[in-house]
Amino acid sequence: MAQDTTVPKLNFEYWLDKAIEWGQATTLESQKDVCLHLPQLQEFLHQLYETIKHLGPTVAIQQFPLIGQLLGRLCWNPFVIGYDESQKTLMWCLCCLYSSEPQNAVELKANSWIRSLLCHLLSSSKWESNEAETSTFISALGYTSADYYCHLVKNMVVSLVTELRENQYNGLNIQESISATRVNAISIFCVPLITLPDLTPLLETLLLYHGGSSKEILSSEFLEAVNEAFLKKKISLPESAVFSLWLRHLPSLEKATLHLLDQLFSIQLNSLEEVARVIKDSLL
Repeated sequence: MAQDTTVPKLNFEYWLDKAIEWGQATTLESQKDVCLHLPQLQEFLHQLYETIKHLGPTVAIQQFPLIGQLLGRLCWNPFVIGYDESQKTLMWCLCCLYSSEPQNAVELKANSWIRSLLCHLLSSSKWESNEAETSTFISALGYTSADYYCHLVKNMVVSLVTELRENQYNGLNIQESISATRVNAISIFCVPLITLPDLTPLLETLLLYHGGSSKEILSSEFLEAVNEAFLKKKISLPESAVFSLWLRHLPSLEKATLHLLDQLFSIQLNSLEEVARVIKDSLL
């Protein structure tokens, strides 16, 4: 593997060997070793993220051919992802490897793999009591599985919302602004989690975020999924976010209009007041 001369302290091979050695931390020795190395691992993951976030998926994989193996192993180690800072940084690294416009079957497969890992990291089912090692770790911190999961999601959402809003106000600072590709990756990452209640502030912030690009930076898949969830009343959004959704994605506005017409024609409406209520609720 080619060495990265720009980051001499990024000891990639050492941490890959560690991840292989740890496995899923099923022995007491491996669990102790993971806990002992967590601070250094977090520093390494942060350095890795800072290195790859500007490279793009193709260059990042060329520079670190085994990055998928490393991140995959760490994502399935309950003692690594039990530390919320490491989990958050793992998510950001995965987002950096996501191809917003996949060009071939390999990139499509990689995107699918990345999405499955992101869902795994945020899926409450993975934190249930049948995950013995994870449950033990969480219990030692004084949380139930559900509480710990809730804290992780809320912390991640607050972090992303804060960063997006700060960059929205500082959009003219090119050095610090979030790239359109990264915002697009965040929107795609949200797709399987749209109806998660704690994710609502992030959905609203993304819908109101425009950045400095003249082109739409949110994925159409994300916009369609949010619109579908809103029309089916699976999520609740402020009017400003809904209007922004329809203005930036006309197919969603068209679908909302057709949905309203379908309601008006199919539902037994007894009065003009009821018709007015249905129209008002639709926000159209």
